Amino acid sequence: MDKFVIRGGKKLRGAVEVSGAKNASLALMPATLLAPGQYAFQRTPMLRDVTTMSRLLETMGLKITRTDHTLRIDSSEVTSFEAPYEHVKKMRASIYVLGPLLGRFGQADVSLPGGCAWGPRPVNLHLEGLRKLGAHIELEGGIIRARAKRLRGARIVFDVSSVGATGNVMMAAVLAQGTTVIDNAAMEPEIAALGEFLVRMGAKIEGVGTNHLEIEGVDALHPADCVTIPDRIEAGTLLVAAALSGDREGSVRVEKCNPGHLSALTTKLEDVGAQLTIGKDFIEIVPPETIRPVNVTTSIYSGFPTDMQAQWIALMSLSKGTSVITETIYSDRFMHVPELVRLGADITVNDNIATVVGVEKLTGAKVMSTDLRASASLILAGLVAEGTTEVLRVYHLDRGYEQIEKKLSQLGADIERASGEEF
Repeated sequence: MDKFVIRGGKKLRGAVEVSGAKNASLALMPATLLAPGQYAFQRTPMLRDVTTMSRLLETMGLKITRTDHTLRIDSSEVTSFEAPYEHVKKMRASIYVLGPLLGRFGQADVSLPGGCAWGPRPVNLHLEGLRKLGAHIELEGGIIRARAKRLRGARIVFDVSSVGATGNVMMAAVLAQGTTVIDNAAMEPEIAALGEFLVRMGAKIEGVGTNHLEIEGVDALHPADCVTIPDRIEAGTLLVAAALSGDREGSVRVEKCNPGHLSALTTKLEDVGAQLTIGKDFIEIVPPETIRPVNVTTSIYSGFPTDMQAQWIALMSLSKGTSVITETIYSDRFMHVPELVRLGADITVNDNIATVVGVEKLTGAKVMSTDLRASASLILAGLVAEGTTEVLRVYHLDRGYEQIEKKLSQLGADIERASGEEF
């Protein structure tokens, strides 16, 4: 099992490119179930989760090939309407096949999803939305069994904004009879990218990128191609890395990103004391001379993303003062905290609030990844810790970051992948 070995203290400078967005790819790929034919997705990241989704779709009869970062999917034949547990258990985004299967074929058997080891990820919003469209759904032995002759348009109001539920219901509704209205829809860029892709396939959707969607069902869709949007969480992670361990005599330039997707983070980085230059598709950052303590509260888009909370805590661990991080999306998403404390951080957690008292330094140690973003926070801390840090179980990180060790090495970090052990 691989680990990262990080020898801290190296200053980062230079330019690095952001990969395509994991969460966008995982929504776009199942959309190919909606219409038979051939698709090409450019800038698809080479990630464990993308491979998992590919294997799942292949069990349904789709043919998938990739050349570098172009993923080609042939959905001319769909031979199965089942998403088996052996694939779904690896990744909660597997539930994205439910909506398109039900919308086009009127049937789907999808195992309840897995994924990261923390926090409840209920699927009730998915199921309630699909039931509103006329689906008959039963849970049987850990399997979602959904049936419908043809879905019918309906008005759906989500109690809580949900990225997954919005994507699933949207994909089901584009082939439903009549008009569907979704209120309190998720506005995340990855969902907007899915909506734009469905429109290119022939769907009729108004309000893409807003929290109010109106979908007029059509009888059939057609294949389309797509360029995957940049991964805003990878871009944010690299920016925080630069704020922590960048070279004040130089800068780090994060290229091929969408700065408009990162405004909540960049505002906070300026509050910390970093100097930012923001262009059309890049952000250049000079780290602060002194890291100021800055509170954050996670929120749905366009607020501060929960997927950046762990990285922000790593940054605040070396601030000159006390900061408070409030997690409103997943209240128990603090499994990285004990591992950061092993490196010398001063963090206490009470319910959904982490209080971070900045320390003078962190010291290298062996730490263990517990989930995807926790892995990133431990790497960031290791970049500035004195001595050597070993981050174990980096398979979590491989789910969502494409060769991050190479990107950080390109900026001057001393980090390498090696064979690791459990502990």
